[in-house]
Amino acid sequence: MARADKSTSGGTPGRQALTPGRIAVALLAVLGLVFIFENTRQVRIRLIIPEVTMPLWLALLAVAVIGGVCGAYLFRRRK
Repeated sequence: MARADKSTSGGTPGRQALTPGRIAVALLAVLGLVFIFENTRQVRIRLIIPEVTMPLWLALLAVAVIGGVCGAYLFRRRK
């Protein structure tokens, strides 16, 4: 049996894309980016042995991207 296309079902197309959860996640992402780009000073970071000097915003952005990738991997939908 064929499934009905959402755009022809009589509903408003794209309306389901703006759920309260997605709006909250988008707001948190924007606030996170503002926080990251407000912290621009140089910091020394040590990971196990090497010590590097880099802008704090770059370190924060790298950790946010790593966290997003890990979260996407753990919560991806399985078929």
